[in-house]
Amino acid sequence: MHISKRLAEAHASGTPAFSFEFFPPKTSQGVQNLYDRMDRMHDLGPSFVDVTWGAGGSQSHLTCEMVHFAQTVVGLETCMHLTCTDMAKEKVDGALSEAYKAGCTNILALRGDPPRDTEKWEAIEGGFRYALDLVKYIKAQYGDHFDIGVAGYPEGCDDQKDQDILMEHLKQKVDAGGTFIVTQMFYDVDNFCAWVDRCRAEGITVPIVPGIMPIQTHAAFLRRANGMQCKIPQNWIDALEPIKNDDAAVREVGKGLVAEMCRRIIHHGVLALHFYTMNLAQSTKMVLEELNLVSHGGTPTKKALPWRQSLGLSRREEDVRPVFWKNRHKSYVARTQDWDEFPNGRWGDSRSPAFGELDAYGIGLKGTNEQNIKTWGKPETLRDISDIFVRFLQNDLKTLPWSEAPVTDEAQDIKNELIDLNRRGLLTITSQPSVNGAKSSDPVHGWGPPGGYVYQKAYLELLISPALITELIDRIDRTQTMTFHAVDKAGDARTNSSSEGPNAVTWGVFPGKEIVQPTIVETVSFLAWKDEAFRL
Repeated sequence: MHISKRLAEAHASGTPAFSFEFFPPKTSQGVQNLYDRMDRMHDLGPSFVDVTWGAGGSQSHLTCEMVHFAQTVVGLETCMHLTCTDMAKEKVDGALSEAYKAGCTNILALRGDPPRDTEKWEAIEGGFRYALDLVKYIKAQYGDHFDIGVAGYPEGCDDQKDQDILMEHLKQKVDAGGTFIVTQMFYDVDNFCAWVDRCRAEGITVPIVPGIMPIQTHAAFLRRANGMQCKIPQNWIDALEPIKNDDAAVREVGKGLVAEMCRRIIHHGVLALHFYTMNLAQSTKMVLEELNLVSHGGTPTKKALPWRQSLGLSRREEDVRPVFWKNRHKSYVARTQDWDEFPNGRWGDSRSPAFGELDAYGIGLKGTNEQNIKTWGKPETLRDISDIFVRFLQNDLKTLPWSEAPVTDEAQDIKNELIDLNRRGLLTITSQPSVNGAKSSDPVHGWGPPGGYVYQKAYLELLISPALITELIDRIDRTQTMTFHAVDKAGDARTNSSSEGPNAVTWGVFPGKEIVQPTIVETVSFLAWKDEAFRL
């Protein structure tokens, strides 16, 4: 979705939108750590994220990779920075093509800073001189596919302090196709509000997104503010100077200062906040909690489906998935990334060539052996393993091999029963309680459009000893109300289901829509999941 549309929706609802900026790390471990952090920050509910671009495309491959990961795997609406610095037309074309294939529909078009070994900015031969040229080119090549953001400078930029000239340039960029404005960081709210008023007076009507830099430490705060030549209000200096050597105190006081700044911006009618995270989460999350824009548990307040959607180019309409990958979203996206089509409206026949194969390449534990041993230790007995599962359910552990994220609030309804099963050596890896007509707005079980009702069948997936399987199946058969699928590592499968076809385990009823059945159990995909579950 275009960012300008998301911002318009926020304005219409009166609820401020917020977004995050990330930059490419310098090491492979830093990249993996950032991917994990982006995955967690998804649940804060940003309207979009953006990914910066190194001068001259020095990190262009990584930028494009990050855009693909955020958009397709994490399911974040993503905006890719693109600069003119040392960028030949061929490089720009390549970057735009990569963004398009990733499903990205938003570009922030910038002139960019000069390379570090160059004092003065110069366009290369065959390249682009100004952001205006880049806006025009993107618009000419891609029409309305990309929403094009442009930069705004309430306090001027390095080589231009004349606000009359900067305002003229901004108006030209918007008139050429810019659909939203993201500003440089600032702390002077009075100046920003006056600048916004001037933009409106000049006929610039597109959404304006203020750049907010949370305060991590006192030294970093001063370094970034001075580097951007931002005016720091005197009351901020007075509040932070006495505690400058206490990082925790600086974050706490800084949280209040930045939150009050955001309140004033919102009060002025600007219902958008863009956080320069510096690839960190804590300070940004503290500000958002202070503004009551996220739950203190960090869970999303609105879900379109009971599982996280991918926003890849061909996956935006996908609305049906097997339940088995409920806790391994990234694995499912990776294993199905080469499918030609994705289920929409119904699962269909997963054996059809249109649905491709569930690729098993690359399945395994994430992280190094050292990291995994630090997390889970070296269990030697069933009791050791059982204790790990119990600790996960009690939130002492954040992940399991079969679960990429901490246990959800939904599990609270059956938490005691799950702990009891695991203590007895029945290791639960996926579950959901039954839900009978919860409102779609329910904070725990709700999903989908407003005014609807959601339902789900009780579901439990577990690892058990082969010695227990016959007794367990006998008990299931005696209930006459339960269906099961069971399989061992060798592929010997058993079931009491009368059909190999899909069996919906969640569904929703919404005004003006057909019944939606987004999560299913189905034999072929269960056997594909078997390979992954046993390999883990």
